[in-house]
Amino acid sequence: MSRFTYRKRLFLAPSSSGHTSYVFAEVESSRSGEYKFGHYMLTLADCRRSVEFEFFLGNARARRQSLAKIDLLLRVLQGFREALFREAGLIHNVEQKQIRGRVVKADRGE
Repeated sequence: MSRFTYRKRLFLAPSSSGHTSYVFAEVESSRSGEYKFGHYMLTLADCRRSVEFEFFLGNARARRQSLAKIDLLLRVLQGFREALFREAGLIHNVEQKQIRGRVVKADRGE
């Protein structure tokens, strides 16, 4: 049996950027529930900074807290994503208006 039931590392920027941003998620196998002191870690890294989130499952209270923590992180990330998309769209719209304004002025010879 594999030591990890889930293990994934993905880079958050293309390699051409030279940035070392990544997400690394590890869920160690509990061996069908028999081993409760496993390694459950989420690492987020951006350039030279990284933060690790631990999700301890060793007792009932810790499991409730860890599951609540990941649910809260996901809700915040989803809200952040929606706000980021909205702002990106607004910025794009202003840029397009500015470009169209320059084209109209150029057509008039201004």
